[in-house]
Amino acid sequence: MKIYTKTGDDGTTGLIGGQRVSKADLRIESYGTVDELNAFLGIIRDHSQHEYINQEIVQIQNMLFNLGSNLASNSSKSRENLPKVQQEDIDFLEKAIDQMDYELEPLSNFILPGGDLCSSYTHAARAICRRAERRVVSLFLEEEEIEHIAEYLNRLSDYLFTLGRFFTSKNQGVETPWRSKA
Repeated sequence: MKIYTKTGDDGTTGLIGGQRVSKADLRIESYGTVDELNAFLGIIRDHSQHEYINQEIVQIQNMLFNLGSNLASNSSKSRENLPKVQQEDIDFLEKAIDQMDYELEPLSNFILPGGDLCSSYTHAARAICRRAERRVVSLFLEEEEIEHIAEYLNRLSDYLFTLGRFFTSKNQGVETPWRSKA
């Protein structure tokens, strides 16, 4: 199979189901941002020294592919056989957040992104996740909502915030509190 098809040279791309749309379409922007997030999670996994966190990230990356395939589909009919985001996937994120939170000092004020390299990458991924969530919510204002996708992305950004703090703590980094006047 060739990686290039030349069918997108005119600025369009194909959705699952066959419809061609502009590469500037909100649906493409939505799953493209999810793809960007997935790539960033790969960077985090490559820098993490915590095997169980890496396993969580692999599970999340697989879920993001599932989520992206649903976003890349133009109708509920073409989504019928695609893997869906389930409540248990959201529960997985909540459980992981709770486990990390248990090991962290309570948060008493806002913190600036950073702390160590892995934490910085994780905070960047969190910001990308929030952008993906905004794109998906905008898409759902125009089209039918795909169950649990916005909720999953919202919880994933919470997971990534907590993971950033976790990396700072475990890697002997320093959390920098936000000060309104530096």
